[in-house]
Amino acid sequence: MVEVLEWVSHNFPELELRIAWNQPMFTHHGTYIIGLSAASKHMAMAPERATMIRFEQVMREHGTDFGTMLARQPWDKPFDYELLDAFIQDQLTEKQDVTSF
Repeated sequence: MVEVLEWVSHNFPELELRIAWNQPMFTHHGTYIIGLSAASKHMAMAPERATMIRFEQVMREHGTDFGTMLARQPWDKPFDYELLDAFIQDQLTEKQDVTSF
């Protein structure tokens, strides 16, 4: 998980890493961009629900296990940085004028 957090920080230096609700998340200009959390069998990526809807077909094509609010990345498979990058790019675009969390 540390590797993924470092990847986000390196590739998106404009994002602020913070801990909220006992999980690491990244914000931009005070608004939520993406949260990450660890479970016993996977790491979860949680963008906003609207982003999950927009990327449903992409996740299906990637073979990503997902629910309504998060995409699951199994610990025993390579991490899908392409999907994480797409989630973050989408969130940054969609929330560029949002001023609340």
